[in-house]
Amino acid sequence: MPEQRPDRDDPTPETGTEAQPEPGTTTGTTTGRARMRVALTRPSRRQGVVAVLLAVLGFAFVVQVRDTAANDTYEGLREGELIEVLDGLTGTAERARREVDRLEARRDELTDENQARSAALAEAEQRVRTLNIIAGLVPVAGPGLRVTITESDSRVNVGSLLDTVQELRTAGAEAIEFNDSVRLGADSSFENAVGGIELDGELLEPPYVIDVIGDPHVLRTALTFSTGPIETLETYDGASVEVAEDETIEIASVRPATRPEYAEFGTGQ
Repeated sequence: MPEQRPDRDDPTPETGTEAQPEPGTTTGTTTGRARMRVALTRPSRRQGVVAVLLAVLGFAFVVQVRDTAANDTYEGLREGELIEVLDGLTGTAERARREVDRLEARRDELTDENQARSAALAEAEQRVRTLNIIAGLVPVAGPGLRVTITESDSRVNVGSLLDTVQELRTAGAEAIEFNDSVRLGADSSFENAVGGIELDGELLEPPYVIDVIGDPHVLRTALTFSTGPIETLETYDGASVEVAEDETIEIASVRPATRPEYAEFGTGQ
């Protein structure tokens, strides 16, 4: 019998040949899912950067939305309500301004009081210093004269010393000291004594050295004018008198502070 050959139009495939899957079949879908699973479980560095950027953009968007909502607080209010809010803010600002003005005025008042108090205190301190110097309660130094009176055969008269002191005081002497030991005061007294004179109960022996603080030229003029203290001492008492000006006369002796027994402040003090 003749051998039969298959017809070329027979759709049956030959033995040993496998059919290839067409695109879009189940096998392609399975491969895409596998790739997605790998991307989710083991993301690449580029995918991580993209994720961070997306998170930042999302946060910025949320903040912007909240700010917009906050800025729109007054958008839903009516005109009358907005006027009330504005009046309230204006009143608050006015009260704050008045409080600031009050505090500034109080500050200026306290400043003036402090300045006045400081000025009064400075003046009082200056008066205390001046009175202490005049009363002889503190050591002092300044320009002035040193007058040395040396006796000869006769004694120096107490009256001549008193005239000398009085002329010096009249010429503006601010402090007077005898023999580097006794400070002259307003209530000082002179008396004749054996071997010298007594000044406020203390014996002073010649020569008598008088340290005087004041204007040197004026003080010298007060002693050297015609018939003045120096001429009297030299002519009538036989003493020799030397006068030396000095830029710095130091008076260290002080008088004890005494409380007045009878004198008191007047009613105007």
